[in-house]
Amino acid sequence: MEALFSLIEPLRDGIYAVMNPVSDFIWSYILVYLLLGTGLFFTVMTRGMQFRLFGHMAKVTFTARGAGEGVSGFQAFATSLAARLGTGNLAGVALALWIGGPGAIFWMWITALVGFATAFIESALAQLYKHSNEDGVFRGGPAYYIERGLGWRWLGALFAVFLIIAYGLAFNAAQSNTIAQAMNGAFGIPNWITGLVLVVLVAIVIFGGLKSVARTAEKIVPAMAIAYLLVALWILITNITAVPDMLALIVKSAFGYGPAVGGAVGYSIKVAMENGIKRGLFSNEAGMGSAPNAAAQASVKHPAAQGLVQSFGVFVDTLLICSCTAVVILMSGVYDTLLSSSPGASIEGIKLTQDAMVDHLGGFGEIFIAIIILFFAYTSVLANYSFSSVNIEYLFRGQAKKADHTLRWVVLAMVMIGSVAQLTFVWNFADLSMGLMATTNLIAILLLSPTGLRLLKDYERQRREGNDEPVFDPKVMKQPKLVDSDVWPPKRKSADS
Repeated sequence: MEALFSLIEPLRDGIYAVMNPVSDFIWSYILVYLLLGTGLFFTVMTRGMQFRLFGHMAKVTFTARGAGEGVSGFQAFATSLAARLGTGNLAGVALALWIGGPGAIFWMWITALVGFATAFIESALAQLYKHSNEDGVFRGGPAYYIERGLGWRWLGALFAVFLIIAYGLAFNAAQSNTIAQAMNGAFGIPNWITGLVLVVLVAIVIFGGLKSVARTAEKIVPAMAIAYLLVALWILITNITAVPDMLALIVKSAFGYGPAVGGAVGYSIKVAMENGIKRGLFSNEAGMGSAPNAAAQASVKHPAAQGLVQSFGVFVDTLLICSCTAVVILMSGVYDTLLSSSPGASIEGIKLTQDAMVDHLGGFGEIFIAIIILFFAYTSVLANYSFSSVNIEYLFRGQAKKADHTLRWVVLAMVMIGSVAQLTFVWNFADLSMGLMATTNLIAILLLSPTGLRLLKDYERQRREGNDEPVFDPKVMKQPKLVDSDVWPPKRKSADS
């Protein structure tokens, strides 16, 4: 396998020469400002819904069960969280810390705080414009609301292509790469063996379709998230006296007052901001246009209900899980040792997280992280397939089943390739595809913002009138004919709004 990659090394270098400048331009001059600007805009226009409705968000999320058919609201939440909880939470946070310094964590938090509102709008729109499918699972997402809401199928198709490249190819490779690195570090298992085992485990689920993915995510995601939170909480409590200094370091570094980290560049505000936002977006995916593909699958009574559920997912992903990783690394001796002994060194993200956990928990730490990343990244691959499948069907409406079958084999191939590929190439490819996706989606939801805000207004009006489970009626929209009459108002018995 190594010989094969050495043969294509010149091709890889040529791709780098084209890909990296484009990716750098998108992130440095477009997406960082568009992402924060969009989040701030929706925060203002929704009157700070992430703060006003946080308690209700949590309630709706954990009662979003019991759909009579298809996928329940909680299953859709678990599927989207499966995509969010992956390499970004462990390897991604480590890379953000090393490249951007502790200040990158601050900008990850800011990305999440404004991302609540963005996640609500995009997921509510996905619910509004969803359509039914013969397998009993709804289909929808940015491609669909771009076509139906804006009337631009060409842009919807472009988004679908970007998503398939990002999730069907790049992100699946990134997830399997991190699993392979973790297994090699903890147990000495060769990467190619891990790749083969992953291919089998992924195939078992994805050949069962979207319902199979949702059921699997519902079982695995809550358990793995709670286990990781408990371990990180124990580390935090045992190092409680160091918390004020850690928080001060994060905030100071965010504004250019921290020490030079990862060696070399002094880490300006711009570097910390770019890396924090980039990894924050990769992790919580608010505004990227990925989670809406899962949100649309849910059987709920009002589009805003699932919007709130997906908004809460940003909190779980970044403000809880990513913060846990930051705590584990910054409170370990490993981080300080690397700063003093290996400035400017290149690191493997997951290896830094593993070493930090070992510093806290001994040999068990390395094994624990390897197991956690296995489940995090494995469920991410399943969710990535789910998102890609929705968009394959959008592109190939006449031959959806055949196209989806081909997609499954492509996903398995990328899982295998990613397990033995170089991390740098995988991350750079993921950054570019994510940037193109997010830019397209953010522009679309800004144009559709009046519709998304109308959904929130209707939902809150019904709650003020005493209805604890608002039911959507298309008549409240300016163009009710744009939504499917066999979907809205909901005809199925459901308790998951």
